[in-house]
Amino acid sequence: MAPLTSVILGSLLVYLTHAERHGVQVIGNLKKGLNPLSMSDLVFTSPYMSTALKTGLITGIIALAEGVAVGRSFAMFKNYNIDGNKEMIAFGMMNIVGSLTSCYLTTGPFSRSAVNFNAGCKTIVSNIVMAIAVMFTLLFLTPLFYYTPLVVLSSIIMVAMLGFIDYQAAIHLWKVDKFDFLVCMSAYFGVVFGSVEIGLVIAVSIYFIAEITWLSIARLLLFVSRPRTAVKGNIPNSMIYRNTEQYPYSRTVPGLLILEIDAPIYFVNAGYLRERITRWVDEEEERVKTSGENSLQYVILDMSAVGNIDTSGISMMEEIKKIMDRRELKLVLANPKGEAVKKLTRSKFICDNLGKEWMFLTVGEAVEASSYMLHTLRTVPASKEPWNNV
Repeated sequence: MAPLTSVILGSLLVYLTHAERHGVQVIGNLKKGLNPLSMSDLVFTSPYMSTALKTGLITGIIALAEGVAVGRSFAMFKNYNIDGNKEMIAFGMMNIVGSLTSCYLTTGPFSRSAVNFNAGCKTIVSNIVMAIAVMFTLLFLTPLFYYTPLVVLSSIIMVAMLGFIDYQAAIHLWKVDKFDFLVCMSAYFGVVFGSVEIGLVIAVSIYFIAEITWLSIARLLLFVSRPRTAVKGNIPNSMIYRNTEQYPYSRTVPGLLILEIDAPIYFVNAGYLRERITRWVDEEEERVKTSGENSLQYVILDMSAVGNIDTSGISMMEEIKKIMDRRELKLVLANPKGEAVKKLTRSKFICDNLGKEWMFLTVGEAVEASSYMLHTLRTVPASKEPWNNV
């Protein structure tokens, strides 16, 4: 309501005082009507084609990154998954169609998504209503914006930008990982004193120059961006747990899902791991439902190969914990390495979210504790608290 009130009051004030005659800049005349079709205006032999391609490439990358990030943010609120590939296809198709009708670049803006979310919108019908409202405004209401002062519009943008500065997140980065804090500040100053493109290039350049060499880029793309995840089962008559695909005779534990993460968790694979773990849980719950076995209660993550984790990985772990809580499942960690434990402790994930009692040295200990809790929950009467007995 604040921006809407500012525009209305500012326009009324200028109209009543004729401030535009005394140096106050206003929007002025706006053309009424809808933009015409632009299919016939497309020219692929223009001397400015190279400039258009460069601009389009940069704009497309930024728009895609923004749209997918915004979509994933709101997906966490509503507890659903999105497919980044389908998002990219949707943006691309809409921009191809929009280029034929003089449309602006189609993205997933945070402001419009936030408005829809707060208004309780649940389907794309909300976008149809919004399109009709914008069309009605362009056809009939544009003269009302003649006296809108530009200073009001600039103040709205400034207030919105100040809301994007999350200093607490910067302090959190400083406490957890100094290098991530350096990248964050570099991107921030690049955007403030340059542009979004400059900030993006600076941040990515610092990260890649400091962390990897040209020789390891291929390894990063192959092994880190898509790390191997697998379901582990118990080798009969032992406390050893191995990949069920490599060891077909291994047996899964009823009520438990044991997942192995075979790489450090960084920003390049955090989103993939979140979606992969969620998919494993979905498949296991579906299998349990069709087979009639005991319902899934515990998800154990074997982090023996997770030698390090950055702030994006920590955020992914927090999201996984929230997903497990919504599904009434318990998240258990097994054998995280020293550096990963150190950062998870600094971020207060272990104390505030997971609980120290749900982190174990080996998968066997985690399975034994989880199985004991399952047995206690099934045998102790409902009027008693099995947690206190443990």
